[in-house]
Amino acid sequence: MYFFRKIFKKVVKIQNSVIFITSILLVAFASYLVVEVESETFPTYFDGFWWVMTTVTTVGYGDYYPISFAGRIIALFLYIFGIGLIGVVIGKVVDGLASFRKKREEGDIVYKEKGHYIIIGWSQKAEFAIKEMLDTNKEIEIVIIDHLDKAPMLGGNIHYIRGHASERETLLKANIKEAEAVLVFADDKINDDQLADGKTLLLASAIESIAPDVHTIVEVMEENHIQNFEYMKVDEFIISNETISSLFVRSAFRKGISNVYSQLLSRSHGDDLYHIPLSSNWKTYGDAFHDLLEQGATLVSDRSNLSINRMLHVEIASDAELYAICDKETYQKIMTKA
Repeated sequence: MYFFRKIFKKVVKIQNSVIFITSILLVAFASYLVVEVESETFPTYFDGFWWVMTTVTTVGYGDYYPISFAGRIIALFLYIFGIGLIGVVIGKVVDGLASFRKKREEGDIVYKEKGHYIIIGWSQKAEFAIKEMLDTNKEIEIVIIDHLDKAPMLGGNIHYIRGHASERETLLKANIKEAEAVLVFADDKINDDQLADGKTLLLASAIESIAPDVHTIVEVMEENHIQNFEYMKVDEFIISNETISSLFVRSAFRKGISNVYSQLLSRSHGDDLYHIPLSSNWKTYGDAFHDLLEQGATLVSDRSNLSINRMLHVEIASDAELYAICDKETYQKIMTKA
């Protein structure tokens, strides 16, 4: 037993590729040899392969077994070396899967896909954002960047990279150059708004220096800091404090108005704001407005321009981005028609 233990310890240290190739060759050669030695017992090579696999995996159905001396010698060889080698292979596979899972949980990965969304800074707001994104499109890929010891959220299409997002290496691990968009949330552990925006500005500068063409959205705590972010060519800003305060005030003066904003901001219930692709049948905004109205949707804006109802006679620009309010079923019908 000591001799075999020494052999198996050395086998474990061999490179995985060598072990896998050796195992394949062993199974193939044993399957071929047993058919050549006992053609009556094993009429086809598949029968030989079936017996070899049930032997080395210790299943042993007993439907095939060698009866000749040479066949039993092959069986003894498989008992001694084959079972041990396949056991090592199975152990390597299990160990590899466990190692991969551990690396995913600890954020020690490199993301190589394209068209994904990157979330920088974990918080409850980031968690809500991910849920909203998945409600919008369950197939999108999301990469979270933070320096937590373990992934705050994982899934088949949710990934975690541990590190500081201000460092080039961390951003490159997230394949930021091929991302669809980057969402930067303010650090809610920093109580000072100036310090929080200062950290966000540092992250934004790191992102723009590596991937200036990627759409970047940042959470800004104070509106007067936006000019600093504009200098860094950040694409969009979400003003956290002003937005919440404004919603409180509007709700105080007009009770229930918060429910209107909630519907427009959430995919989970009620009507929503959807991007509507241009139709070749639309020449003016009036054409689009009336066509969508007949389908159950209300055209409200071209990008941030909300004065559609006062420009119905105006010709639609080729680069227009139209938005309409409707429910999910109506939007799906519009997209199908488009």
